[in-house]
Amino acid sequence: MVHMIMEMVGNCSFTLATGNDQRGRLRRLKNGVPQGSVLEPLLFNIHISDLATTISRKYAYSDDLAIMHADGDWQSVEGALNKDMATLGEYLQTWKLKLSTTKTVSAVFHLNNKKAKRELKVNINNENLPFFSEPKYLGVTLDRSLTYQRHLESLCKKLTSRVALLRRLAGSSWGAGATTLRTATLALVHSNAKYCAHAWCRSAYTRLIEPTIIDGLRIVTGCLRPTPADNLPILAGIQPAELRRNSATLSLGRRAVEPGHLLHPALNRPTSAVARRLKSRHPFVLSAQ
Repeated sequence: MVHMIMEMVGNCSFTLATGNDQRGRLRRLKNGVPQGSVLEPLLFNIHISDLATTISRKYAYSDDLAIMHADGDWQSVEGALNKDMATLGEYLQTWKLKLSTTKTVSAVFHLNNKKAKRELKVNINNENLPFFSEPKYLGVTLDRSLTYQRHLESLCKKLTSRVALLRRLAGSSWGAGATTLRTATLALVHSNAKYCAHAWCRSAYTRLIEPTIIDGLRIVTGCLRPTPADNLPILAGIQPAELRRNSATLSLGRRAVEPGHLLHPALNRPTSAVARRLKSRHPFVLSAQ
């Protein structure tokens, strides 16, 4: 198996082709694997399977790694993060991996308004990491109090542009049929409106995206403004956005109950806020944290 993988990813070369049939000179791929390769994430996970042990918790998706440490004292948080960054720096240097310092930032999440402008002092290789109050991780913009306001404002703009595409697709001269419009709405609007809904579905700012989703349903059904918004999902044959988000969150909660899931240890801590919410009347709220 090792020899077969080496044959697939070793001694590779590439060339750049443009639309007018022009090609660049042949270049050899000196490191890494071909971009878009199915083996790429698997080989990378094997490569970092012995990632150094840290005080903080590690959360990783492919090559996006986040470390998180919770404590009531700012100095303790900074001390733990600095130790972990030094540990990770040594690991990366040992295995010839390069940290993207331009994309690596520190952030803090809390509800203490008196220290809203307090910044973390974290460094690696004697370089201070930039502090960013609203970092983006895996496409989700986080804010200090985790209200997801900035993320939902950005999502609203994206959905508005997608609905504009649907409006062109439903033009009066060459308009698409209802089936095509329904499929396009599910792919362009509702798929984006449900992405990572487990985290932000209980935010008060979800109201920002609802009018845009309703506009998309009006395009699918061809209904006018006086038509009640509650009837549009039924006429379009599309589950309401709120139910889709809650369904996805409940699905995550059911998977988290299984041993081995990333959230399973949090559910089994009896003193955690997550465990307390498990016993409440609204079990899907816990997965939204």
